Amino acid sequence: MGEPAAAVESVFREEHGRLLAALVHRFGDLDLAEEVASEALEAALVHWPVDGVPERPGAWLLTTARRRALDRVRRDRVYAMRLAELAVDTERRASYEPPGAGELPDDRLELFFTCAHPALATDDRVALILRCLGGLTTNEVARAFLVPSPTMAQRIVRAKKKIRGARIPFRVPGPDELPERLPVVLAALYSIFTEGYAASSGEHLQRPDLAEEAIRLTRILHRLMPAEREVSGLLALMLLVHARRDARTDARTDPSGAVMLLEVQDRSRWDRAMIDEGSALVVTALTGGPPGPYGVQAAIAALHDEASDLDNTDWPQIVALYDVLTAMSPSPVVALNRAVAVAMRDGPAAGLELLDGLAEEPGLRDYGPYVVARAELLARVGRKGEAAEAYRRALELAGTEPERRHLRARSAELSRSREL
Repeated sequence: MGEPAAAVESVFREEHGRLLAALVHRFGDLDLAEEVASEALEAALVHWPVDGVPERPGAWLLTTARRRALDRVRRDRVYAMRLAELAVDTERRASYEPPGAGELPDDRLELFFTCAHPALATDDRVALILRCLGGLTTNEVARAFLVPSPTMAQRIVRAKKKIRGARIPFRVPGPDELPERLPVVLAALYSIFTEGYAASSGEHLQRPDLAEEAIRLTRILHRLMPAEREVSGLLALMLLVHARRDARTDARTDPSGAVMLLEVQDRSRWDRAMIDEGSALVVTALTGGPPGPYGVQAAIAALHDEASDLDNTDWPQIVALYDVLTAMSPSPVVALNRAVAVAMRDGPAAGLELLDGLAEEPGLRDYGPYVVARAELLARVGRKGEAAEAYRRALELAGTEPERRHLRARSAELSRSREL
């Protein structure tokens, strides 16, 4: 049972977004899609241990879910009426689309834009996309927003109720609607990538499947909207960060991958082709007018990737770029990253002063990277007792096993240095 059950979980996590998108595309009802997708998962848990994992497990789940949905539609008059409305909407859409009109060539990306409807609050739109289509758990979505999980669960329920109550249609928005919805879609794609780059829980530091899927969808979006500079900026940012993936862990010292911080990474393992592609996209994102937030973040990532080592990184320029980013898109996380860059430019005491000024930010109190950054700077200025306490707190907040092992090792190292 163990191997098929693990296969079901793996396939369902990987295919969940595509499965929901295909079902909503066919039946026009998110709740129905979620219900039959769950039923397909239950069926797989029953059949796969007996019959074996099918050759195309994703297709098996989709076929099973479609059959369950059709059974529900046949039994339920309300669902049958919704299906009829969907058919009418599909015909109407086909009638007003001009010949040769561009289409979103991926069901999931299409549904991203659908769920980005302006009738929903911005945060609710992003949360709904991440939970239902991005395959993230409610806890993972909450981490992306720096809010408690119950708060995020309420947002997701509220968004789904709004869709039902306002009768928001699940259809591809027209060309004139795409730019208005684009920021929400970009935010969702970036959040999916971030969870892939730095997993919030589990046995591994990274989830490359999520990161690569976010890059794939962003590439499609870039082909569809090549003139949108923030799409170029987001794709550049993803590529420049993902280029370091192989160097972020070291399986030689730990089978599941020891955490390798930027300062000790083997930069020869960085993907130079990906860096070159990302750097070229940065030029596009920064050319032709004031840059957007993703373009600025991509420029920061490019400076990291161009440096031969940590000491030779252009920290003054990075701080200047964070100043620009703070002016256009202020957030606690941007302030945290800027403080770390200031510490590299001006010394740990300067960075620690900025971090202490963020101590009352609600979103940072239980945010692991903030606590870790403060612990490290406390250690560097010689306040080792406070640093040890901060590392203990960081260990409580760590979501992945590699992070916990790294923090235990760092805390033990600090304890040894205090004894000398």
